[in-house]
Amino acid sequence: MSQQSVIEELQRLGMSGYEAKAYVALVAAGTPLNGYEVAKRSGVPRSTVYETLAKLVGRGAAYEVRAGEASVGYISLPPSALLDRMRRDFDSSIDTLREALPQVASPPQVRLVHNLSDRESLLARAEDVVAAARDDLFLSGWPAEIEPLKPVVRRADDEGVDVSVVMFGDDPDPVGTTIPHRFSTPDVALENLGCRLLVVAADREQAVIGGVVNGDAWGVFTDDPAVVLVAVEYVRHDIAMHLIAEKFAPDDFESFWTSDPALRRLRADHGIPAALLARGPVGASAPPRRTRR
Repeated sequence: MSQQSVIEELQRLGMSGYEAKAYVALVAAGTPLNGYEVAKRSGVPRSTVYETLAKLVGRGAAYEVRAGEASVGYISLPPSALLDRMRRDFDSSIDTLREALPQVASPPQVRLVHNLSDRESLLARAEDVVAAARDDLFLSGWPAEIEPLKPVVRRADDEGVDVSVVMFGDDPDPVGTTIPHRFSTPDVALENLGCRLLVVAADREQAVIGGVVNGDAWGVFTDDPAVVLVAVEYVRHDIAMHLIAEKFAPDDFESFWTSDPALRRLRADHGIPAALLARGPVGASAPPRRTRR
């Protein structure tokens, strides 16, 4: 990682640009530097370098050292100690805000629906939802989308969140209560839906619903209770159906699932769910309607 990348990361953690540059210069020197030397090595203007160094001293990221009666130098707090201090401060602030923010928040007047237009933003928002879970978490999807979420899902599980997962495909490292989707193979389910559908819902309060196909993705984040309820019940219904199916003899269930006329009718709209999701803004062209028979 370059020095510029380190400076940018320190800024993300709360240092100003000048503070980050001065701190990196001190770390790179490994020996006390005076203000002139810091300015020369870091690019911090000489007119502001002592003010910048004073701020670093104030936050405990640097220390003054005396090289003589009239000479003052500066040395950095070791990086590992600085990062440990930043982590403690950050965790302390998060704990404080977790208690304080709900007390000042007003009841929501509107519900949020946030459109997601690519796979990266879909997974990032899904990770936010997983990280917010405190009581229960429901997920349904394919390994390609569930696997990137596994670290934060496992953390939620370790913290006592009740995790339920429906997986369309093999999962050699399941987390929580994971149910492999057995009604249809992943390929058949993909053909029926027209996309790899991802559903993530936390605490019955927020959800991400989206689809991925051929590298493209779309979806929504919402805290609308009605949509979240549907997302949760979608996953719960799949789990309940699998529990019921386990009571059938395998051949009897397979025959029922593939030949029952009512079920075949429900599966007759191959790809239309994904086509509806991918339509985009209101007014975009609609997918062809299924011909009734």
